[in-house]
Amino acid sequence: MSELSAPASGPTPIPGMSGAASSAAPSLALAAPMRAFWEAGPRTAPPRALVACAIVGLLGGIVLVGNRPGLGVAVMGLALWAVALPTLVQRRSVADLVTAALSVALLAVVAVRDAGWVTGLCAVAAGWAGAAAVTSARSAPAMALGPVSWAAGLARSLPWLGRGARAIGEGRRGQLGVAVRSIGVTVVLLLVFGGLFASADRVFASYLPQVELSSLPARLVVGALMAAVTASLAHLALAPPPWSAAVLPQARAARRGEWLLPVLALDALVLSFVLVQVGALLGGHRHVLETAGLTYAEYAREGFAQLMAVTALTLAVVAVGARWAPRETARDRLIARAGLGVLCVGALGVVASALRRMDLYVDAFGLTRLRLFVVAVELVMAAVLVLVLVAGVRWRAGWLPRAVAQVAAVAMLGLALVNPDAQIVRHNMAAGPEAPPLDVAYLQGLSADAVPAIAALDEPWASCLLSGWHVNPAQNPAEWNLGRERAALLLDARPASADSVVCAP
Repeated sequence: MSELSAPASGPTPIPGMSGAASSAAPSLALAAPMRAFWEAGPRTAPPRALVACAIVGLLGGIVLVGNRPGLGVAVMGLALWAVALPTLVQRRSVADLVTAALSVALLAVVAVRDAGWVTGLCAVAAGWAGAAAVTSARSAPAMALGPVSWAAGLARSLPWLGRGARAIGEGRRGQLGVAVRSIGVTVVLLLVFGGLFASADRVFASYLPQVELSSLPARLVVGALMAAVTASLAHLALAPPPWSAAVLPQARAARRGEWLLPVLALDALVLSFVLVQVGALLGGHRHVLETAGLTYAEYAREGFAQLMAVTALTLAVVAVGARWAPRETARDRLIARAGLGVLCVGALGVVASALRRMDLYVDAFGLTRLRLFVVAVELVMAAVLVLVLVAGVRWRAGWLPRAVAQVAAVAMLGLALVNPDAQIVRHNMAAGPEAPPLDVAYLQGLSADAVPAIAALDEPWASCLLSGWHVNPAQNPAEWNLGRERAALLLDARPASADSVVCAP
């Protein structure tokens, strides 16, 4: 089997362990898996892997340095998988390929949105999803150790590349030496004579590629980093870390009464809270005023953070409860499913209450980036609760950690696709007469993604909010960004007199 091939059945087994010894992997301490991970995998990088890493590094140094984030970053996000993708395909794992595709799509958001907070969140999610895909992470610890996998894979891939380079040199010492010397002399001669000719004649210099020597160190560093990341992905795909095998040992099941009492008590408390929220929802504004003496704005502002904490704690309680639940008989398993299922359903009611409160809060105080983000987080937690309910039907959750990671990635993609900055403009400008004064400075500080929504407003709001805006179009394909290009076209089409319009206080 080629060194760039991987077993179709999944990750490479831990060296030195087979049969009964391999089944003891879950009980290994963290140091043992790390040592086994370091020793695993192919020893030498094949020539095609070296060439691919060098090409990706060269491309990264060219498109990432000196350019604004845009299409170049999206292309690099795809190019980084050039060496690892064949191994992922040979695994025949649809889940890993889907997660890898989500990672690429998340990084491609940089070519669509200009808002830095959106692209930053998507980049973080892309890194985490990429680590999960390449390492075939299937457990919660394996998902959480994504950054550790990146660091360990990067450290392990460098010797892999070094041994591959030495192997080529030792196998074809004469031919390689001649080729290296010839290429080196050619590059030096072209640089020296080209530089002299360019400085002697500006017309000749205009036909040569414009290279800023001041950016050369940065290009070398970024190029080397991109090549190393490509090699890390390739080597992690060939020999993933054994985090997924390092599961917790089976816990001793609690007695039925011991386990059932706290679960039922919490079920009753959560359901009681949800029933109160239903009453407030059906009773509307008058019910809130008469019952709590609050306005809807005060009612929304009080307790949203607590409800988010309740949702997160419910997920933790369900995880612990499932671990200690009695499961010796079919009756025990039925009771466990019912108790934890009711808790999850109640938590979904809490999520609905939190979202309703945020809706009221936004109506009273306007929409902001932070409020949009926390709504997205709340929706992700609701989706996770639904997945937990599905897993509880058959009492099997081996697929759950990977599904949670994919849901989070899809949520970040959804957040980017709805264009948050444009939604903020539309919502705040459509607010009713009881809304607070418009925060003009906040709207003017949004990204270029908001320009189309602002331009669609009635006058004089469109002109006053766009007054002073200027977006430079892309200077080259690597800088191309959909949000900036649309904004630049709209701003260029505005009359010059519109820049003098000032928003009334």
